[in-house]
Amino acid sequence: MDNKNLCKATNILKKYDQEHLLYLYDMLSEDEKNLLVNQILHTNFEHIISLYKNSMKEEHFCLDDISPLEHLEKNDFSADEINHYVSIGEHELLNQTYAVVTMAGGQGTRLGYKGPKGTYMLDLKPQKKSLFQIMCEDIKQANLKYNIVIPWYIMTSEENDTPTKLFFEKNNYFGYPVNKIKFFKQKQLPIIDVKGKLILKEPYIIKEASNGNGDVFNSMLENGIIEDLEENNIKWIFFGGIDNVLLKNVDPLLLGLTIATNNEIASKSIFKEQPLEKTAVYCRNLGKPSILYYENIDLETSEKKDLDGKYLYREANILSHLMSFNAVKKVSREHLPYHRAYKKNTFVNSEGVKQVPEKPNTFKFEKFIFDAFSKFDDMLLLRVNPDEEFAPIKDFTSVYNPDTAKQKYKNYHYQN
Repeated sequence: MDNKNLCKATNILKKYDQEHLLYLYDMLSEDEKNLLVNQILHTNFEHIISLYKNSMKEEHFCLDDISPLEHLEKNDFSADEINHYVSIGEHELLNQTYAVVTMAGGQGTRLGYKGPKGTYMLDLKPQKKSLFQIMCEDIKQANLKYNIVIPWYIMTSEENDTPTKLFFEKNNYFGYPVNKIKFFKQKQLPIIDVKGKLILKEPYIIKEASNGNGDVFNSMLENGIIEDLEENNIKWIFFGGIDNVLLKNVDPLLLGLTIATNNEIASKSIFKEQPLEKTAVYCRNLGKPSILYYENIDLETSEKKDLDGKYLYREANILSHLMSFNAVKKVSREHLPYHRAYKKNTFVNSEGVKQVPEKPNTFKFEKFIFDAFSKFDDMLLLRVNPDEEFAPIKDFTSVYNPDTAKQKYKNYHYQN
């Protein structure tokens, strides 16, 4: 180990009160020592400590600043209207100016699964399908219908990038043209405990986690995806998560509506059935399109209605977003805010023993994609049927579990 680098690392840790990260240093091999010191030298301690300290300040959220975000309901359109808007969207698709971004940086930890979440297998008959295969088949269906090949960009993380690429290679890219798939990595941030101390994943590795789906725009810029989109004359980009097995990556209705209404961004929503369900809903904040987090929703707000008896704050986010290229390029240079999440994380203690906590013990900081919407004056919001478009897989304990997703997938695909 270069003593100069060790000295630098020690001084950095002393400055930020993180000396505990070197407590096990003498137990490590030379390679492990190099790994740890290198990571310390390349960690932005100022940034993570600043996020931690700022998150401790009391937030002042004012419900008086919010107003409803107007939405359209798919069920309200006549067949002729749907055909009209679909034809507009189909015209754009045929011009081959449309791309899909799948955000797949997560692991299957909450499912008790080791590996990228996109490689999780859903037990469908007659064969099991991974979430990646389900997503791929959805896009291929549009390719076949319109005789096009949609560029597919997949956001991975430092942790799952290599296994994701190997999974695609092993499965021959599910028959998708290899030159039309591009992978890019989102960034990571260290995980910090409730006392403001970074934790160790191994005695020689600081534990980190991907920094949320809102990092997609900056990551696209830094990984050359924005440039690639521009070179390919892409004008519209769809953003979706990997875990919704009913996600419509290519919806000419949403595309046509967005174009016809002269909007740069659009999202889909579903009706929030339970007033205090832990789900974020769409709204305007100080006049701008925004999200109202469930922590800030009281019963009175959730039950507010307009003069026609329609709820004002019940349009739930389902991570199904459409943005123009210009909009994506604009927000790729913006700095979206970080949000703090209280999570359970295993860690290596001062004796080198791995600890598995029984309750949340750390903070993770994440950006959310919908925070980009406030950079615009307006957006299109379309309410859809959850039985047709929303069946995410989150864990085994909530309503968003593999069994429910499997049943909804079968109901939709085998009966339509």
